[in-house]
Amino acid sequence: MKGVRLLGETGADLGIKNGVFVPLEALDADHTVVDGDGLVALPGLVDLHTHLRQPGMEHAETVLTGSQAAALGGFTAIHAMANTQPTTDSPDAVQQVWDWGRRAAYADVRPVGAVTLGLRGEELADIVGMAGSESAPRVFSDDGHCVHDSGLMRDALLAARRVGAVVAQHAQDPALTVGSQMNAGDLADRLGLTGWPSVAEESIIARDALLAEALDARLHVCHVSTAGSLDVVRWAKARGIAITAEVTPHHLLLTEDLVSDADPLFKVNPPLRTREDTMALREGVASGIIDIVATDHAPHPAEAKNCAFDQAAFGMVGLETALAVVLETLVEPGHLTLGDVARVMSTKPADIGGVAGYGEPFGFGQPAHLALVDRSRPTPEPSGSLSRNNPYFGRALQGAVVHTFYRGVATVANGELAEVSPIERTETL
Repeated sequence: MKGVRLLGETGADLGIKNGVFVPLEALDADHTVVDGDGLVALPGLVDLHTHLRQPGMEHAETVLTGSQAAALGGFTAIHAMANTQPTTDSPDAVQQVWDWGRRAAYADVRPVGAVTLGLRGEELADIVGMAGSESAPRVFSDDGHCVHDSGLMRDALLAARRVGAVVAQHAQDPALTVGSQMNAGDLADRLGLTGWPSVAEESIIARDALLAEALDARLHVCHVSTAGSLDVVRWAKARGIAITAEVTPHHLLLTEDLVSDADPLFKVNPPLRTREDTMALREGVASGIIDIVATDHAPHPAEAKNCAFDQAAFGMVGLETALAVVLETLVEPGHLTLGDVARVMSTKPADIGGVAGYGEPFGFGQPAHLALVDRSRPTPEPSGSLSRNNPYFGRALQGAVVHTFYRGVATVANGELAEVSPIERTETL
């Protein structure tokens, strides 16, 4: 690659050989040259929060199609959440997801193990056993369901601490959100929809932070959505608690006003909040209180969204648009540099998830995980996912991923999916 702008700064040439970055002079004479003029080089993106739906819901997404959507969005590692059918709650189940990811070979697919059996919140899953499998998950979550029982959450944190893992909590007190459909407030009242109050999120984060402090364990908070939650995370970090937090692209850009017409496309959990919340979340990323951006990519078939709002599924697709939303909400206003984007969308999520190979970006000898982006080109409509519940349809987003390299292999070339070969079991990731 010649003339790419590393993290949007100085121009440079990059060579890739045997899966790692090398100087151009180390390449063979017949190497392929990628013209990097006008392209920004970012380390391959890492998503800590992806729903791939396989097994059980392959009509919405598979490990292959989700990995392809990830590659088109510049991602080279994704964490597959456990709310599949059956649940990813055993060593065999996490191994199956791992094997599917290696066969797909468009990204490093890391299974997230369930915290409780069947996500029912009644009995702890075999966290230690899952962590000891070949796939070795280092993130455990019942996402979509809150681990609301304090005793179970204590046991989960202890088990995760034992294996050097983190519990990622979906912070939603179920007693405060029975039948909830959207953000609680005047708009919900006018629409006659049951509201989802901010305190239902904030109270769980506070409880879990205190548990993590008492147990010297690690806690990760999924999809923070309110200004009050940001205050709780800030308080916990000031106390020295080992807490990290994520925000989704849609909570950085979209607000509850979009639900005015009761369009199920904008139904998500946690719900879209107020503009004040959105602005606070942007500040939270800029200040470092929120550690990472994670997509919460949640594909659904058309029939799950083409229905009455109160009957529709929660969720939005997001892998192919995440970077463009971050560029619009955080980079263009000057809250983050492209170097910061690399931190919150690559190196830090990799660190939280225990994914190797995402250290100092572009260093010679480092694994060649790379996204080349044209910031002047409109972001294309999502095409890799099997589902089309895209909340940004018709919205002008800028920033197109032109090339993606995973382990030195092109998964996307000139904006199109490339052909790849399955990863052999003897190869390390």
